[in-house]
Amino acid sequence: IARVVFPSAAKFAALNRAAEGNTTLAIVATDARLSKAQAKRMAVAAQDGIARALVPSHTPFDGDLVFGVSTGQRSTDGIENADMLIGHAAATSLSRAIARAIFHARPEPGDIFPTWQEKWA
Repeated sequence: IARVVFPSAAKFAALNRAAEGNTTLAIVATDARLSKAQAKRMAVAAQDGIARALVPSHTPFDGDLVFGVSTGQRSTDGIENADMLIGHAAATSLSRAIARAIFHARPEPGDIFPTWQEKWA
């Protein structure tokens, strides 16, 4: 049984303050042949990957943005629900990419916050 726990108002306010100015920029690319509208839809679906990986996400203080690009090398003709499958793959791939980036991050001189490796490894 899944249980959803919402943060208290004070904790949520603290999370929002901590998130001020934190922007996530991403590019999601595919070799599927997509129209401009389909590439936009893929980028919109990939925004779910940000929400899966980062809390809080999409706050009024950040500028989270995903660009969708396609090389157009492969046709999706004959693939049922291709747009839905591509959107799901984009969201899953982006959330995994963010998690890997957090895991592999290394501090720069003068960083005041610890990296995941420094705090949890």
